[in-house]
Order: sequence, then structure tokens, then C-alpha cells
Amino acid sequence: MTFPSVFHLPTIAAGLPAQTLLDDLSGTLATGATNLVIQSPPGTGKTTVVPPAVATAVRNHPDLYPAHDGREPGPVLVTAPRRVAVRAAARRLAQLDGSRVGERVGFTVRGEHHQGSHVQFLTPGVLMRRLLADPELAGVHAVIIDEVHERQLDTDLLVGMLTELSQLRDDFALIAMSATLDAERFAELLGAQVLSAQAPVHPVEVHYQPGTAPRLTEKGVGWEYLDHLARLTSDAVARRQESALVFLPGVREIERVTATLSRLTDLEVLPLHGRLTPAEQDRALTPTNRPRIVVSTPVAESSLTVPGVRIVVDSGLSRSPRRDAARNMTGLVTVSCAQSSADQRAGRAGREGPGEVIRGYAQEDYAHFQPFTTPEIQSADLTQAALWLACWGTPRGEGLPLITAPPAPALEAAEATLQAIGAVDGDGAVTSLGRRLSTLPLAPHLGAALVAHGPQAAGVLAVLADDPRGDVEKQARTSRGNRAFDREVARLRRLAPDTGTTGGASAGQIIGTALPGLIARRETDTDYLLASGTRATLMDRELAGAPWLAIADITRSGSRALIRAAARIEEAAALEIIGVRETTRATVNGGKVQARQVRAAGAIELSSTPTRATPEDAARAVTAAIEREGLGLFTFSDKAAALAHRLRFLHERLGEPWPDIEAADVHLWLGPELEQIATGRPINRIDLYPALQRLLPWPEASRMGELAPTHLTVPSGNRHRIDYAEGRPVVRVKLQECFGLDTSPELCGLPVQFHLLSPAGRPLAVTDDLASFWSGPYAQVRAEMRGRYPRHPWPEDPWTAPATARVKKRM
Repeated sequence: MTFPSVFHLPTIAAGLPAQTLLDDLSGTLATGATNLVIQSPPGTGKTTVVPPAVATAVRNHPDLYPAHDGREPGPVLVTAPRRVAVRAAARRLAQLDGSRVGERVGFTVRGEHHQGSHVQFLTPGVLMRRLLADPELAGVHAVIIDEVHERQLDTDLLVGMLTELSQLRDDFALIAMSATLDAERFAELLGAQVLSAQAPVHPVEVHYQPGTAPRLTEKGVGWEYLDHLARLTSDAVARRQESALVFLPGVREIERVTATLSRLTDLEVLPLHGRLTPAEQDRALTPTNRPRIVVSTPVAESSLTVPGVRIVVDSGLSRSPRRDAARNMTGLVTVSCAQSSADQRAGRAGREGPGEVIRGYAQEDYAHFQPFTTPEIQSADLTQAALWLACWGTPRGEGLPLITAPPAPALEAAEATLQAIGAVDGDGAVTSLGRRLSTLPLAPHLGAALVAHGPQAAGVLAVLADDPRGDVEKQARTSRGNRAFDREVARLRRLAPDTGTTGGASAGQIIGTALPGLIARRETDTDYLLASGTRATLMDRELAGAPWLAIADITRSGSRALIRAAARIEEAAALEIIGVRETTRATVNGGKVQARQVRAAGAIELSSTPTRATPEDAARAVTAAIEREGLGLFTFSDKAAALAHRLRFLHERLGEPWPDIEAADVHLWLGPELEQIATGRPINRIDLYPALQRLLPWPEASRMGELAPTHLTVPSGNRHRIDYAEGRPVVRVKLQECFGLDTSPELCGLPVQFHLLSPAGRPLAVTDDLASFWSGPYAQVRAEMRGRYPRHPWPEDPWTAPATARVKKRM
């Protein structure tokens, strides 16, 4: 039995290099569901050819891919990393198929859905929510993950989850498609075979033309540099009379360069990015016989093909999420792109014939770009990912086959955020609220605000989910009437529960509910302290002077944090959201522990009164001071210092059980002394010798005199102190006391270092190889010293001379 209306593949694949995949693809899937990795460069047509070929194979073999509940097989699902790529891929395939979008080929992106019976294109986020709602993907026999090489966070998670699904279902195939040569890594993870297709390569000339203005400034991409790129582009199209594609990191840069080019050239200049309407995107993707200039984000690197391009102008910049662990902040950061990205951009110039690439930076800059794109899972905020992992039943990703493991600190911070909003419990398991938030097409913190405040929050959250700037309350108000904004607000209102509240929450309350750690109090006119502890500077003058702010967007610029978007919030509302706690804060000041009773909202101190420290307060203060200053906080007697040096030496040479005294719990060794410190005794008057003795490990401490003795007996019969302060055993001794000693004693595998002194106690030589010293340098020392110290022995043969600390006469 076969189903009608299967794609006519020869027509769809005609003229595309990816048509070479058809026989292997169809033959492989005809033997049963098999995971595959398809590697082919951008422009080969794999996004157009592979989905209908897979859909055809599934429908032509119902014995291998049985219908669900007696119905036709569901569509093959295809993810593309961006909405503009999803729309473009669906429209292109429908056009080649001779059908309309919504018939055999459909697509789903945020706020827009066109059902396709055979192939459905969708963003990874849409598929993720569908997968969490239906973990078996009933009726779906194949999922194609496109552009896996871009290493986007949600794509990496989908690959891991769907790999598990493919292991549970023998009628399900997972197909990953990559434009770069990292296919083998994915093939190993998926347990897949690799199919490859090559594209014809046309010669491309690469020119490096850096400008005089810096590419990046403290405020972002330099406007002068963007003008330089515009001039390079205008000159190139005037000279070649061919279409150009300009790569920029974001929308603001595109708007600047587009406006500049419109003044420099009469050619059509078109932007291309995800915030445009579908009609505006189609204008840049529709073939034309006239030269034009398309100014694009990195979406055109590999996800999209812009027809007619023979000139590429590359800024060498990209924008990616970065988490600042120190400030617990996440935001988009503009950085140099990877070499692999620069190479893919350059390849766009040689798709249809010989081309030219103009890189607006120096060749030395390219040499310092990182080789490959950093996976988002290593640098982005993981709050959404942690919620998805919890919903999948693999909290923290434990046991999930991921191409790159998430970093533990970022995962712990994400889980703490989810616990704060009630989305996961203390064990990381998803709660009923978390399950609900996972179904919303919003980040968890924004979803929590929508659930808390209902439909009234839709306008503010629509701003937060897009591109908040300046005063968010004003931005939400002035955005009304914009079709895209109004459509998003209407969608969020439909998703919101009816909270039954009246009167309405302010924009600040809505933002504060979503981002409680970013509520801030003014310190000076434009400087604010966040509840999370970060200090930041406000950029918007209209908000300057506001006593409290709920921050919607904060970014890092060098060593500073900048508030890019916020709304005013009343103090009472801010404190209700953050919560107020009274704690005792103890610190070490002037060598003493001082304590204060502090009333605070997060890191924002509301009031403070002096109080008496407890031993526990003192322990926390001393621990923090040791972490900050080390044991230099204390005054060591000679006896205590000697013991400390011996303990350090044994820890470094032997490890456990000999303790690391800098890292030791102060309760273990400063217990009785903490009571004295808490009552005001200066820290520098604490006797550390008995405290350090408490750190001695028993019974091993009984061998301390053997492993790290305090003194060494030399051939003269005298005992000299061994100093361990330099991390190794050192003995300072007069040279004459060591006559006849040819080997340095070893302690814990390290030879004793001798500082050989003159009769007056001045240094003559340093060695831990006495045999070499007596055979060589000693002769020079003897020649210089025998006249200066004639009363002391300087024998020609130090090997047999009696060792002594005395002068000749007394000998």
C-alpha cells in the first residue's frame, strides 16, 4: 500500500547538487528507520531535497512506517534555526512542488501556523514544546534537524532528546544535517551513518580592507566602521555591477548601513533579518535580474540562500548570548565571528559563479578568530534549557546523550532561578507550574509573569520578548498600533490565565515578577545597585533619578554593566517581590570582627544597626577574610609559623591526610579562639600554635618528626633548624660544618637545600647537590675566602677534612 500525492523528486531536485543524495537516502530508509547525518556545504539544496525524499520514503513503505491509529503518517518535521529560514524553506519547497503553503508543505513559527500534510517546517522551540507535550511524537516517523553545526542551544537539546526517542522506536528516524565537516561527531552520538553531497566551487577572490575606525567600541559596533563597510559595498557593486550580500551582527547595524547605502547608490538596498514581515523577507529572497544589495544578519550564512550574489562584504562580527557568571547576567554580546562562519559567508560569493569577498578587517584579525563557533550551551543562560531537561525527565541533563555537556555553574544558576519561581523543586524535578511554563512560547521567567499577572501583562511582555529599550512602559504604550506588536499582544492575551485581578499591575511590577534579581535601587543619579549585587549605570535619561527600577535589559560593556531598558517601580512593590530579610553581617575590620544587624532586600541594604557577634558570626567573617587575604590576616609567632610551613610542605608533597591550612574549615582549628574573636579580641593577638596543632592528622602526625623534622644534624655534630617557608626544606649552615657530606638528605622525596655560609654568616653558595659543589665551585670559594678568614679551615680536600664550627686554634 502506498499513499497518493507523494512528491515528484526529480522535479524538485533538478539542478541541485543534493540530488546525488536521493538514491542513498531512499535506499537506506527503505530498509527501515535509520538515523542519518547528512553533510553538504551551504547552497547544495539539502534543505529543499532531503525533506520530500524522506516523506516519500516513509509513505511508500507503510510496513516499516505504519500509520498511527489507522490514519496517514504524519508529516516529516524539519527544524531550521530561525523563523525567516523556516518560512523561506517551506515556501521554496511548496513552489517547486507546485502546491500552496499549507497543503503538502506547511510551517509553524511563533504566532503563525500553516499545516502541511507531508512536510512541516518549524523552529526548534516549537518542536521542543510539541515533543514535551507528546514525548513519543505519535504519528511522526522522521525528524530532520537542519544546521546542527550552528550549535544553538535548543537544537543541541533536541538532538539529545530525539536520539533517545530513536532508541525507543524502531519506526522513527532522526536525521541531522550539517554544512560543515563536524558530521562524524554527530554521527557517533546518533549512532548514524553519514551521507555527503558536494557543491560546485567557483573561484572567489578574498580581499582584506580594514578601516581606520575600530570595529567595536564601548557602546557596541562603531558607527564610523559601519560607514566604512557601506563605502566598501558601494564601491564594489559600482565596479562589478553585480549583487552584493553584506553580513552584519544585528538589526540596528543593518538599519544604519541600509540607510547609508541608500544615499551612496541607486541600486535597490534590502534588509534581511528575523524582525521583518514575511513579505519584506521575501523581497530579499526573490530572484531578480538586476543588481541589488542585501544587508543581512548571519541568517544568510547557511540557513538561507540569497540568489544572484557575487559580492560578499563581511564585518567579521556576530552576536551571541553570553552569561556573566560574576554578575549573574546574561545578554547578547557582539564579538568576532568564528573562522568557520567567516568561511561560510565567503562561500556565498561563489555559489553561482566567480565572486569577490571583501573582509572589512585585517588578515591578522582573521588569524585570531576562534576556529569554530562556541556552542551556546557553553555560554548562554540555561534557565529555559534546565526547565526543558526537567520536563523531559533528565534534570540537569544527567544521562541525556548531548554533543556537549552543560557547564555545572551555569546549570546550578539556572536551577536556582527555576526554584525561585516555583518551576522545579529542590531535587530539580519539574512542578505543575514548571510543566505549564514549558508549554508557553516564552522564557520561563516571562511565562511566570504572564501566569501571575494575566492578560494585563501582555503588552509589557511583548516588549520584553522582542527588543526592550529605554523606558519599557513608554515603549509598550508607543508600540500600540504596530501590526506585529499588536498581533503578539493578542497572542499572549490568549495564552494568559484569567487572574481575576483588577486595577492592573505596573510595568515595573510585571518586569520585577519576571526578573526579581534585576530590581535595583538608585545609589547616585544614574548608578543603581541590583538585588543580585551587581552595580550598573542607567543609559536612559528619562528614567534618571527614579528611586527604584525594574530592569528589563542589562548588558556588559568592558568592566561596566549598563542598564539598557527598565521601568519605574514603587518601593513597596519592589520589596514585596524581592522579599525582605533581617540577617547579621559580620566582617573583619581593623583586625577585629564587627557585626551589624542588617535589613536587606537581596543585596540592597535597607537599614543597619551595630550588634554583638556570635562565634558563628565570627567564623563566617574570618572564613571570608581568609578567602580574601589568606592567613596573612593573622600574626604568627616563630613557633606557629614553623608549624604552618611544615604542614604546607607535607600537604604539597604528600596530599591527604595532611591538610591544606588555607582551605581548612575554621571551625576545625579555630574553635576556641572564635569565641575570643567574637567578644572583641584582636585577631593579631590570637596564638595560632595550639590552633594549628588541631589540624594535625592522627595517627599520621606521629611521623611528622620523621617526614618533616624541625632540625638536621650536620657532620660537625651541630643541629640546625630546617626552614620550610620556601616550600622545600632549607638549612642555613656554615660551610665548614658540612665537610665530608657528599649527599643532601631527602625529605618527602625532595633533597634538603643547603645555604652555605661564611664564618661571618654571609651566604657563599646555595646547593642541594653537595658532591657537585665540593668537586667544582668550592675551589673558587676557597680561593676567595681563605685570605679573608685565615683563622678558619679551608682545606684543599673538603671530602676528608673534619667538619667543625670552630677556628683552627680551637680545633
